[in-house]
Amino acid sequence: MAIPNVKRFRPFCPTCNDSYTLMAVLPQDANIEKYLADAVARHDHKAFIDSKTLHTKVRVGQQKQKKSK
Repeated sequence: MAIPNVKRFRPFCPTCNDSYTLMAVLPQDANIEKYLADAVARHDHKAFIDSKTLHTKVRVGQQKQKKSK
C-alpha cells in the first residue's frame, strides 16, 4: 500500500555525476527548489557509489562444494 502524499524527486548530483531517487512528504508551503538543493548538499556520495557498484556486480558462477565423507 502506498502513501498517497509522497512525492518522488530525481535530483542530479554533480559530484557523483548521476541522479538518484528521493522520496519525501513536504508541506504545501515548502520551497521545493530549496529543499532539493539542501538534499543534494547532504547527499552521501561514497555510500551511493558503493551501493551502485554492489548492485551492478555480476556473479560469474557458483563453485562446486566439496562433499565431506
